[in-house]
Amino acid sequence: MLKVYAYKNCDTCRKALRCLEENNVRHEVIPIREQPPSEKELRRMLAFYGGDLPKLFNTSGQDYKALNLKDKLPRMNEAEAIGLLSKNGNLVKRPFALNERTGLVGFKEEEWKSRF
Repeated sequence: MLKVYAYKNCDTCRKALRCLEENNVRHEVIPIREQPPSEKELRRMLAFYGGDLPKLFNTSGQDYKALNLKDKLPRMNEAEAIGLLSKNGNLVKRPFALNERTGLVGFKEEEWKSRF
């Protein structure tokens, strides 16, 4: 089953969930702020993005800016970055959708329709 980590007040998350519902895609919604993706899930998603760590970060979020990650992220190793994401759901790009075959972060309707 597709796991979708989302934030209830996020318009992009609501659009993604509506798209899944309209296309009859079975999914489980998990509140990303309260229950961020696990390190294992983050590593799987990272593999789908070819190891591109910045793709997993919500670069427009307040926590990202407050932690000055724009400057710090390039110097972080993978374990540090994954650890940080797994402890702070505000840092994770959302929606974060993952199943046994594939995963996507962010929402582009055509991409979601073709993938899920």
